[in-house]
Amino acid sequence: MKKLIILLMLAGISSTVVAKDVAEYKHERLIAKILNQQVKKQRTIQSSVHAILSRYPEKVDVVMAVAFARYPEKYREIMLGALSAQPVLACDVIQNSIKAKVAPSSELVEIAITAEPAYAQEIVNTAVKFNPSEIENIVRVAIRTEPYDVSNIVNNTVSNYPSQILNILTAAITAIPEQASNIVKDILALFPGEADRVIATAVNQSTDNHNNAIVKAAIDLGFDRDSAIAAAIAGGATQETLAKLNN
Repeated sequence: MKKLIILLMLAGISSTVVAKDVAEYKHERLIAKILNQQVKKQRTIQSSVHAILSRYPEKVDVVMAVAFARYPEKYREIMLGALSAQPVLACDVIQNSIKAKVAPSSELVEIAITAEPAYAQEIVNTAVKFNPSEIENIVRVAIRTEPYDVSNIVNNTVSNYPSQILNILTAAITAIPEQASNIVKDILALFPGEADRVIATAVNQSTDNHNNAIVKAAIDLGFDRDSAIAAAIAGGATQETLAKLNN
């Protein structure tokens, strides 16, 4: 009797899974049919995706999967169509785009942030989550694309990935070298115990004319002057470039 019950339960589970697969397959076929009809009417893939997701935003995964499969070279238009239809789907859009592997993650991030800068931080978080090995490129491109949100992007990403602190610092300074001291200040406010490494790396990634500002930012936060200068020298600064700090 127990065996019979188990078999019936397994059969029920199997039928549920099959039914779900069939439903998903039907959805994909329907979306594919609609896209084909739209394109045949000489509507762009961008406007077609926009039209479908404006009406059915909950189908974003299916719509983007089908669109990328059929028109992979039109990934920019597909993303823009989805984002213009439902900006709040920014994370879903970047997630599906990265999964489809239609372009480098950093390029997809640039497209998404350019279209919806208000969701820059969420886009970065999602992109890094699904492609952590590209964190430096993702952060660099994100900051270059939306430099007004640099503090939020750096602080949030560093907080979520503290082991990548130097990569994130390097990416940020490379993107906007003129804000090196502010970036250092933001990171040290979160991770004061990393002062030596942060100062050395920041100096190493910056030009000589930013060295004083970087060291001063650390000193202003309460770090020992001699230690900060020593860290800067370890990063490649010279005593001559830091001379003003002793005046």
